[in-house]
Amino acid sequence: MFWNKDIKKNILTVSAIIRNQRSFAFKLVTAALLALIAAILQAAGGVIPGFGMLISPFSTVPIIISLLLSQSYGLLSYFLTIFLLLFIQPSELIIFPFTTGAMAIGIGIGFILFNKGWKVITFSSLFLCIGICLLLYVLKFPVLGPFLIQFKVWNIFVIYLFSLVYCWLWIELVIRLLSKLITGQQGRF
Repeated sequence: MFWNKDIKKNILTVSAIIRNQRSFAFKLVTAALLALIAAILQAAGGVIPGFGMLISPFSTVPIIISLLLSQSYGLLSYFLTIFLLLFIQPSELIIFPFTTGAMAIGIGIGFILFNKGWKVITFSSLFLCIGICLLLYVLKFPVLGPFLIQFKVWNIFVIYLFSLVYCWLWIELVIRLLSKLITGQQGRF
């Protein structure tokens, strides 16, 4: 658990290694490659029925990593993933920008802006909650199935609690992944 720990030093270490030791072309190609990986992972939900739904949430991680490269590269990866989904799996095109991608943007920006874990979780869960609410109540797309389709304050509260827990799990996963990257990079130099 990292609720009140300073997580910014871990994030800055990975970010500094990538930013300072790589060229512009490397960063651009890396952002494009991460967008391709995110698009393939997101498209797995529509291409491989059943098992693909377990794979598609992992499209969050490449967007977060590209955001840690730079905010501009992260946004580039986000929009490039949306564009690639248009060609690979158009049925996933409406889901990614509002759920998985929005959460990735929230987590990545949260890592950059905040130094406490609970702030990152709260910030990113707000992104995910807004994205789900836009899909459910504005676009009338039943992203959660028939559950919570009626607009009520209680439903918004339930969606935010779900977003909070879901973002917390993803941030735990990303923090553990980044700590492995840091120890791997320190042994390399």
